Amino acid sequence: MSRRTPALIAAAVLLPLALTACSSAESTDAGPEAAAESTDAGPEAAAKSDGFPYTVKNCGVTTTYKAPPKRVVTMNQHVTEIMLELGLTKSLVGTAYLDDKVLPKYAKDYASVPVLAKEYPSYEQVLAADPDFVYGGYGSAFTAADGRGRDAFGKAGIETRLNTESCTKGDQPMDTLYDEIREVGRTFGVPDRAEAWVKQAEADNAATAKKLAGVKPVSVFVYDSGDKTAFTAGGEGIGNELIERAGGTNVFADLDKPFGDASWENVVARKPDVIVIYDYGATTVEQKKKRLLTDPALADVPAIKNKRFAVMPLSDAVLGVRVPAAVEKLAAQLHPAGEAASAS
Repeated sequence: MSRRTPALIAAAVLLPLALTACSSAESTDAGPEAAAESTDAGPEAAAKSDGFPYTVKNCGVTTTYKAPPKRVVTMNQHVTEIMLELGLTKSLVGTAYLDDKVLPKYAKDYASVPVLAKEYPSYEQVLAADPDFVYGGYGSAFTAADGRGRDAFGKAGIETRLNTESCTKGDQPMDTLYDEIREVGRTFGVPDRAEAWVKQAEADNAATAKKLAGVKPVSVFVYDSGDKTAFTAGGEGIGNELIERAGGTNVFADLDKPFGDASWENVVARKPDVIVIYDYGATTVEQKKKRLLTDPALADVPAIKNKRFAVMPLSDAVLGVRVPAAVEKLAAQLHPAGEAASAS
């Protein structure tokens, strides 16, 4: 869990602690006066006619952009893939922190972007790339104690954005994803690309829902990591909605944060039918399965007795462009074709 610790575990992960949510992302256009400016008046007026200045409130930070950022550093894989999906590769001057492999369709573009660090780069490493914008995926990307706080970047004249899964509470994470894509598209002057992605995502989600019509949900426990306790998906993040849309019920949906620790006693008591393993990092899926299957305390858990596992790359289960396809892939694992056919 190093990519989300210590900042997230210290601030938002432990069960006894309540998640302090930042205000939800809100965006506003500059108003009709922007469009009224003549494009003959120079570059600034031209920018206004293309939708700038643009003001957006992101996780408590309000920023007004006079033009799209030109030199971007991304930290964490899912925000990097958002940029690549929106055709913004040429804006990237640095990236960092993969949880797993980028999707094959992004591999060529990703290879053209300098990797600043295997995990998080230092503040000095980020500055060396001379960015005007830093986009973080997890709150830990902007850990003030490590010198990478949003205030520190702001004082250096560098704008920032934090993926809104880290600061938004609510019951509609898929809508939060759509808003994230739209706001990034607006910030970079490509709203049409963002809207096209959202429309396709809505169609893909609708198609999966149609396939699962009438299917009885199965209970699901997500095993991310952990030994003394189980680090799992809570009820506030896109991971929970992904499970629900895939025909499952998250046994820890009452955990009011995207990720959190659960006791093994509670795992046993909640009797999940299927265990979804998040695949990332140095610990392999097989090692995680072995840990679960050889724990005597878990022997009576239905998923363990029946050896029912599903596997998801971590990048599928966070607020990024993989989510619609991930819903369909997880649905196929939770409800094999024969089972779905018999239940519908």
